[in-house]
Amino acid sequence: MRTFLLTLVLALGRPLFGDFTADWNKPVMPFAIAGNIYYVGTNYLASYLVKTPAGAILINPDYEESVPLIKSSVEKLGLQFTDIKIILISHAHDDHAAGCALAKKLSGAKLMVMDADVPVIEQGGVGDFYYKTRWAAAKVDRVLHDMSEVKLGGTTLTAHLTPGHTKGCTTWTMEVMEGGKLLHVVIVGSPNVNTGYRLLNNTQYPGMAADYEKCFRVLGALPCDVFLGAHGVYFGMDEKLKRMKAGAGNVFIDAAGYRAYVAEREQAFREEWKRQTAAN
Repeated sequence: MRTFLLTLVLALGRPLFGDFTADWNKPVMPFAIAGNIYYVGTNYLASYLVKTPAGAILINPDYEESVPLIKSSVEKLGLQFTDIKIILISHAHDDHAAGCALAKKLSGAKLMVMDADVPVIEQGGVGDFYYKTRWAAAKVDRVLHDMSEVKLGGTTLTAHLTPGHTKGCTTWTMEVMEGGKLLHVVIVGSPNVNTGYRLLNNTQYPGMAADYEKCFRVLGALPCDVFLGAHGVYFGMDEKLKRMKAGAGNVFIDAAGYRAYVAEREQAFREEWKRQTAAN
């Protein structure tokens, strides 16, 4: 796989490997979630394909090393990678966005990114307030803002700014029809306070704590039937797949799981904020 990738990256004229975690990049079979949204990611890095009559939307190309796995999953669903017309991301960290340049190269799709994350994407990781990983820079074709809509083939996705994890962290929502019912889909960007993040006196991100508070206000207000996220672990993907294979109904319809997840993550944020305040 790396030989294949290196050939493609030589064509791009850029270095390939960032802070790659191989254990997060194992293939899984693609599967339908609800309506026209499908899972095409890896065992740990969640990527989604939204099918429409006018082509497809890919959410999260993940690592550069993930792109061939995503491409294979797209093809297993009966599409070509060139059917992808739009690429979106959850946030500008390498495990979700380092594959943007390669995915654009292979698909010819337009890349659309939340405004505050655009500089990091276009500089290949340079400018991140904490991480120093580097990857192939990608030109952003459309700069998004809070509540921007992305439309293709009768499907509309809405970009909700849920900052903190990155300055432009984006939670995506859309509506799908499943079994004759209209369902609200939420793809959580990330509400996590990563190890090493400084919520106080952070010269690189002075408003971080306030941004996390905004993130939780937004997440708490979203209607959610289908709970998804930037990592499968957010929504218990492995356990839900076991239940699905055992013949359960649509296991991804999980409003209660969404509410519990948001509440637990907000509590974790506030406890970390309290700890850092006490230590300051």
